[in-house]
Amino acid sequence: MTLKDIRRNCKLTQKEAANIVGMPLRTYVAYETTEDNADALKLERIKEILSEYEAKDTSILRNKVLLITGGTGSFGHAVVDRFLHTEIKEIRILSRDEKKQDDMRKAYDNDKLKFYIGDVRSLDSILDAFKGVDYVFSAAALKQVPSCEFYPMEALRTNVLGSDNVITACVRNHVKKAIFLSTDKAAYPINAMGISKALMEKNVIARSRQLSEGDTILCLTRYGNVMASRGSVIPLFLSQIKEHKPLTITNPIMTRFMMTLDEAVDLVLYAFEHGEQGDLFVQKAPAATIECLAKSIIDLTGSKSGVTYIGTRHGEKLFETLVTKEEMRKSVDMGRFFCIKADNRELNYDRFYSKGNKLQKATESYTSHNTERLDEEGMKRLLRKLEYFGGPVKQHD
Repeated sequence: MTLKDIRRNCKLTQKEAANIVGMPLRTYVAYETTEDNADALKLERIKEILSEYEAKDTSILRNKVLLITGGTGSFGHAVVDRFLHTEIKEIRILSRDEKKQDDMRKAYDNDKLKFYIGDVRSLDSILDAFKGVDYVFSAAALKQVPSCEFYPMEALRTNVLGSDNVITACVRNHVKKAIFLSTDKAAYPINAMGISKALMEKNVIARSRQLSEGDTILCLTRYGNVMASRGSVIPLFLSQIKEHKPLTITNPIMTRFMMTLDEAVDLVLYAFEHGEQGDLFVQKAPAATIECLAKSIIDLTGSKSGVTYIGTRHGEKLFETLVTKEEMRKSVDMGRFFCIKADNRELNYDRFYSKGNKLQKATESYTSHNTERLDEEGMKRLLRKLEYFGGPVKQHD
């Protein structure tokens, strides 16, 4: 995507864009008009700054009602932190845990925040919460790989059937747009959690095909490891350090994408702004080995803890895939993001089997092994954004 395209997506004049990236107007105009001759690194940084500005634009939610399923979790708190003090009209938290809701209510103490008890597994229990809602952010899920391995039907009931109930509630209540959170484990899934999320993605896209113009727009976001989210490895490592225990590493060369909660919210907001029926959005992210992450945390905390290797857990991969090679062939590069468009061909089996498509040029998947790799210094810079290490990004239960 060209610099001019990114600026126009941001709805900015050249002067406004120049002010945002911090350069004289004449210099900015030169970069925009002669991209081929511009300094490649500086041009990439300008595009990155404007893409970040675009992702943080909250104007789409002005005077609107937003509902978050599973809203008492890490993502729900991050969304509330971002939007509560903007011009949003109301944020509704829908979940089944009254204790967490009460804690959240007391912590924020804001009349814009409304709470609804309900379980996405039961359509009747959530239907009324969607009345008058403009946008939905669907985060309710079972996310723990080991527990889903032992109780796959529970993962199915929440992640697949529950998300389908959310779709039905959105359509019946004329919600404008709903964004469903998925995970890198849904790409080439090998565990029950990933399989349930992959099926959730397929169902969201399938139901999006059945909707008419004016119905709810259904989109997806797929993200990698969200640092400091509930159940992530960083709180575990810090707990082990506090107890003077060695940090447990499954496989030292195992890689994972690294992204903050704030970046995860950027991705959802970008999908709200740009998503069309059935779109799946992926944010480009750096990755690191688990050993690099552990050693960076030890260094930042000044701990004397060592590490111990415990072997791979149930259902874990050596590396994660955010975009499969099949999806890469049809993805649209949006600068900071990939957009994977839905396959909206009609259900006509005769045509499908009698006439295929030409072979496309081979491409590779977008994985935590071939993305930008963080070294320990890069990992520590990212960790310093978290509240644990002096930054603003929080973790919530």
